[in-house]
Amino acid sequence: MARRRARLTWRQGCGWLLLVLVLVVAAGIAVWRGDILRAKLDPNIPFQAYDPPPAPDYANPGAWALRDAVLPQGSGDAAVFFVHPTTFAGAEWLAPIGDLRADAFLERVVLPNYAGPFARAGAISAPRYRQAGLYARLTLRDDAREARAFAYRDIAEAFEAWLARHPEGPIVLAGVEQGADLLDRLLRERVAADEALRGRLAAVYLIDTLVPADRYDQDAAVLACTSPIQVGCVVAWSAVGEGDESAVNRRLRRAVVWNDQGWLEDLGERTPLCVNPVLGAASDQAADARRHRGGASATGLEWGARPPIQSRLTATQCRGGVLRFSEPNSPAFHPEGSWTERRMASPYNLFWADLEQDVEGRLTFWREANPVSRSPAGASASRTAPPEPGSPDPAR
Repeated sequence: MARRRARLTWRQGCGWLLLVLVLVVAAGIAVWRGDILRAKLDPNIPFQAYDPPPAPDYANPGAWALRDAVLPQGSGDAAVFFVHPTTFAGAEWLAPIGDLRADAFLERVVLPNYAGPFARAGAISAPRYRQAGLYARLTLRDDAREARAFAYRDIAEAFEAWLARHPEGPIVLAGVEQGADLLDRLLRERVAADEALRGRLAAVYLIDTLVPADRYDQDAAVLACTSPIQVGCVVAWSAVGEGDESAVNRRLRRAVVWNDQGWLEDLGERTPLCVNPVLGAASDQAADARRHRGGASATGLEWGARPPIQSRLTATQCRGGVLRFSEPNSPAFHPEGSWTERRMASPYNLFWADLEQDVEGRLTFWREANPVSRSPAGASASRTAPPEPGSPDPAR
């Protein structure tokens, strides 16, 4: 005779029900975790009703994360204007100047990894600005676009203060992510229209952003770089791991670019500019890993300390306006950090040495074309020119 199954007691039934509820909640959090965390960053106020934080005073050295910083062993004769990426992850549309967590991320991660490759080129200046917060990068709402447009005011003002200190000599402009977006607008509205300023331009680097290729085509005042020996041109790319087509589609779908009225509109069907940093040229040519000069994980290093370089890590190719790269085997170049940190600048730069060599090469060709140019005002007298290719390098 078959045994009857024992019925669950009321307490056991409640226990099993509670377990099922916990599993359902856990599964929901796993699936919608990003949406939950994104919602926590929402300022929950229209930007037009938002009270921006106080403006920085660029006559004050405290308004600069770096102000004409040079290497102890000497830097080149260029002046470098560097615009940092998003470092603020608070529930505000705009970051206040001097936010401790944002500044710590800037100094620990961003400057050594992304400004560091330009250190030997010359005196680097990096303004603090009322950047759009991380939430504005995660949504296409009009409020977010207004916040990003507002941040441009500070960069435009900082640039004029920087130019006043550097009225002559070669200049390099570099920006990352949000900083690159703002620099793209600055280049179009301020630099392209000024023939004298364009003549001083050694190179522009728009890193980790999508800008329309037609903005820098053969009819533009400032061109895309089509050769590593070209000067006054733009190096721009947005990199995605090889085979991750969902990330490519998501990035293209969410890309916004400046229009003639200074408003961010959808990229749409326009093709992005992709200049392969390994080749130094806008090309769909594949570059195998042997051509990769090296990446670096410089997080936590003091300013001016050159990080260990790991070369031949990745193969690269521009396809459809996006830079595809093979995933490096080194654990130093794998994503890490919290959910918010993984949506900001990576704690490494896969093209650290490629950028360092690219800017030095373009400055060499700029000097050859401008032999009577003097060093920019405000430059340290102790700085020395970077070594010629093939010569001993005391900084290495």
